[in-house]
Amino acid sequence: MVLRPPSKRDAILILVGALCTHLLTVLAPLAPQAIVISHSLKGQVILEHPVLYDQAPEDPQAADVLGEDVRLSEEDTSSGGPAAVFPETTLVEHVPGWTVFRDVYMFNGTLLIVSSSPSSYPEIRYMTSTGLAADVSAANIAAREPTQWNMDFLSPEQAAQRWGESPEDRRITTVEGNTLLFNDPPQFLAHYYHFCAELLLGTWSFWTGAAYPEPPPPVHRAIFPHSSASAWRDHPGFNSYFLRAAFPSLTVEVDIDWQDRVAATAESDIDRAWHFPYLLLADRSAAFRGRLCGSTNQRTASESVDGLIARSKLDVNGLWWRPIRSAVWRFAGATENVLDVKGGENVDEEYEETDKFTITYVSRQGTRRRLIPEDHDLLVSELEALVARKNAEASLTKGKEWVLNVVMAETLTKNEQVRLASETNVLLGVHGNGLSHLILLPRTRFSAVIEIFYPSGFAHDYEWTARAVGIKHYGVWNDTYFTEENTPKVHYPEGFQGPSIPVYGPTIANLIEKRIMRELP
Repeated sequence: MVLRPPSKRDAILILVGALCTHLLTVLAPLAPQAIVISHSLKGQVILEHPVLYDQAPEDPQAADVLGEDVRLSEEDTSSGGPAAVFPETTLVEHVPGWTVFRDVYMFNGTLLIVSSSPSSYPEIRYMTSTGLAADVSAANIAAREPTQWNMDFLSPEQAAQRWGESPEDRRITTVEGNTLLFNDPPQFLAHYYHFCAELLLGTWSFWTGAAYPEPPPPVHRAIFPHSSASAWRDHPGFNSYFLRAAFPSLTVEVDIDWQDRVAATAESDIDRAWHFPYLLLADRSAAFRGRLCGSTNQRTASESVDGLIARSKLDVNGLWWRPIRSAVWRFAGATENVLDVKGGENVDEEYEETDKFTITYVSRQGTRRRLIPEDHDLLVSELEALVARKNAEASLTKGKEWVLNVVMAETLTKNEQVRLASETNVLLGVHGNGLSHLILLPRTRFSAVIEIFYPSGFAHDYEWTARAVGIKHYGVWNDTYFTEENTPKVHYPEGFQGPSIPVYGPTIANLIEKRIMRELP
């Protein structure tokens, strides 16, 4: 094809078109631009200026935020220049070991906080760690201290320089929804108590408190950057059962998935980052640097629960846990076992009601840590005699039936264990993993956990957790008992883990009767 030179008519038309385009650009009104998180297949974040968060989100998922009081506003961003187009990271809530961020970034495995005022943040060591397995050696404690490779700060100007000066060139990809990042080693994950009664309980308490006074929004994914797909699962299978029951739509990512995200930023010829709109970071080592966990009770969840109770963001009786517990009940088909919720106008006074008085003794006689055989037999005999006597009395007064379950948890299915816990008023056993089911008990006016220790021995595991969910805890040393009013110091004497733990059955039976009859606080 032969190209002819433009005529005078063509030149005039081109000039007129250019002039019209220029006039439209100058004179047409410009609508204010908001930050738009693209939901296209490319997943790129398109950031415009200025920032307006008071407009209705186009995607329903974008409405799942942690309440109006933690939303960024126009005042939260600087004016003018490329820095203003980046949403700065917001610290929604923080206690040692537990942090909720809004708009946090990840590049090459490093969590990056974009902020004009890094000094307003807590020390990084109270937010994260290297995620290594823990022991008490000085070298290991030092090795778990975080470095700039674990978490670092960027100014908005630095972020713009790294990830693109103009909106069209910006190289940030949003991981949509709300994310849980568990920066813990597998060391404590593959254990029912540590995973469900500590990590998940702490997570839900903190997520709930961060959203206060609004109800907590849904969570969409959980990331275990240091754990394989099998390493966070316990041998009996309760971790995965509980997680799927409580959060049926949750997506789980493990170490290889995290490495995929790391490689997508590190092994690239362009500088890009992942953007998390909301991210809860849980870190066990960081929690142990806090006063409550590190010096008082060694429970990572206590930094969250007790810390947010102190800020009046969490109910003191554990009612915040009820949605999770009830979801697991429903999963196991146990919803019919609790009749209703009783109580006055004050939410702290709410209690549930069961149709029977149920005692469940979780026997460990088939494991290493167990009772002296004769003491176990006497205990069962005394409990059977108590139940028979109380049922004889109930037949005359038309009172509630008393029920005794003596079980070895490993012989029951997971559904059976959950249903049994949902019926139980008093959970009894030697210190051990079976008592983790206390997080599934109904909260009645006489609910209790009775934990048998080797005399002079004590650990906070189930004592603190019971109180956190509003259940009374009694520790027993043979023929004496104690409660939170006179809790002893942590101690692991010789015999604590052994097969010859003594207990006096009549003391246990008397304690249970007085508790259920509400003769004891």
